[in-house]
Amino acid sequence: QVQLVESGGGLVQPGGSLTLSCAASGFILRYYNIGWFRQAPGKEREGVICISSDGHTYAADSVKGRFAISRDTGKNTVYLQMNSLKPEDTSVYYCASILAYGSLCHLETSAYNYWGQGTQVTVSS
Repeated sequence: QVQLVESGGGLVQPGGSLTLSCAASGFILRYYNIGWFRQAPGKEREGVICISSDGHTYAADSVKGRFAISRDTGKNTVYLQMNSLKPEDTSVYYCASILAYGSLCHLETSAYNYWGQGTQVTVSS
């Protein structure tokens, strides 16, 4: 019954901000790592940012300083806060989860076994 549902995508102008949500059901966040990934047409899916079960975060260089990940354990929801958006951030964004066995999270797609359906983010004037 593990399920991840992304929401919050849409059209935003360059320099703008957007927050995506990943609502989790069927598991409890405290035991899982959560990663955000994105994939543009014709490109490989890439890791964006992740949070470990104990709250440690790791971000890809391309988004460091602009994106942040947070969680609300009461709502069992993880958020992706995106600021200073650029056209190259345009992608389908996915959240993913994996049962955690350590304190660190990873940005490799192979490290996750549950995936949401994705939400489209388009950055354009």
